[in-house]
Amino acid sequence: MSGTRDGDRTDRSGGRQAYIGSFTTGGGHGITIAAVDPATGALEPVAATGPFANPSCLTLDPGTGVLYAVSETDQGAVGAFRPGSGVLDPLGPVVPVDASGPTHLSVAGGRLLTANYTSGSVSSLAVAADGRLSGPAAVFPHHGSGPDPDRQQGPHAHQVLPDPGGRWVLSVDLGTDSLRVCALDQVTGALRGHAETALGAGSGPRHLAFHPDGATVYVVHELEPRLTVCRWEPGPGRLEPLLAVPLAMDGGTDGARPCPSVVRVAPDGRFGWAAVRGSNTILTLSFADGADKPQVTDAVDCGGSWPRDLVTDAAGRRLYVANEWSGDVTWFDVDPESGRLRRAGAVPVPAAACVVLS
Repeated sequence: MSGTRDGDRTDRSGGRQAYIGSFTTGGGHGITIAAVDPATGALEPVAATGPFANPSCLTLDPGTGVLYAVSETDQGAVGAFRPGSGVLDPLGPVVPVDASGPTHLSVAGGRLLTANYTSGSVSSLAVAADGRLSGPAAVFPHHGSGPDPDRQQGPHAHQVLPDPGGRWVLSVDLGTDSLRVCALDQVTGALRGHAETALGAGSGPRHLAFHPDGATVYVVHELEPRLTVCRWEPGPGRLEPLLAVPLAMDGGTDGARPCPSVVRVAPDGRFGWAAVRGSNTILTLSFADGADKPQVTDAVDCGGSWPRDLVTDAAGRRLYVANEWSGDVTWFDVDPESGRLRRAGAVPVPAAACVVLS
């Protein structure tokens, strides 16, 4: 398992690792572990997990260091792993989420939350002090539909995460064209509905990211290629849409319409990036005029096909892209002045779906 890097290789040290989730039903290896070159950011795969079906989304708990993975299957489940040097040790058996098709997960208030696309719900599971998971899951169902007869016959929760203050839980629903705000019961782990914000009929919201200011939220839409900028008020738990920024690019290199997948914000909050499948581009967003006034300043080829996920390193010096259809992870150097991207290398990872850096 080896990768390529544009330019000369340097000596690798430092102990950083990347974890790459993939679709096993598409030929992926499950969770691939890769060493990260601290000087260049290059990835070198060193191992892969044993059987674990469709770990399409991963997250690291910063408190315990435990890696969690969804199993995006009809009988949805999650697994917990203790990372080591080139290994992932399972922390007990996989735990059902009592829902179908989990696509995203996050840690909040001592619980593990999953957004369940097929069922259109959010599940909450107990997390022990050592990071182990236990059921049964507390399930919060979404309700509603949208105008797209193929994609919006019912709810499709695609992402769930806490707000920066940890008081609220936000879930993005592609099927109902809305974003829900919930409160998390600290005793039972159940989610209680608080508010729902409409985000445009037929737009298919898929993924959101907070700006470091904690007051600005960016939502990418899959069915209508655009970015919605919202104001977040943590006191009342209210989200207010402000403006929309088009993300469509001319042409589709895969013969498919542009389908944005994810938005990420640089750690210092000066730039952001959005991945657009179909056109296979990564767009650079500048916040020079304010966090609530993003401008698309550049577009580059994603380095493969169907970019599903983006992640930056802690310093914001590099951006990694999981290209699902071409089966690779490509990384880019980030220009510190403009946020523009320069391709730096790639490594093959069949059916790559997400990347997490330790």
